[in-house]
Amino acid sequence: MNQSALLIFCLILLTLNGAQGILLSRTTRCTCISISNRSVNPNSLEKLEVIPASQSCPRVEIIATMKKNGEKRCLNPESKMVNNILKALSKNGTRSSTQSKA
Repeated sequence: MNQSALLIFCLILLTLNGAQGILLSRTTRCTCISISNRSVNPNSLEKLEVIPASQSCPRVEIIATMKKNGEKRCLNPESKMVNNILKALSKNGTRSSTQSKA
């Protein structure tokens, strides 16, 4: 009987721990704390992440990862430079996807 009670107690404890983990969220704020004003060369970009606005962060965030040193920069989504980069990347993505179909 004691082993059964101990097993049930452990299962209840594990279930309660899981429920508490769901309530706490790590993503309750924006990823970008500050926005870089430095210009970015599109050829030096390894990756460009666009994170849309959500309940946890009311603004759009654009995070650029640089090829050379892996540095991550938060870019201003309202900047003309950033908008031009996004347009160029979307055109390149569209062209490459249509070329692969042909």
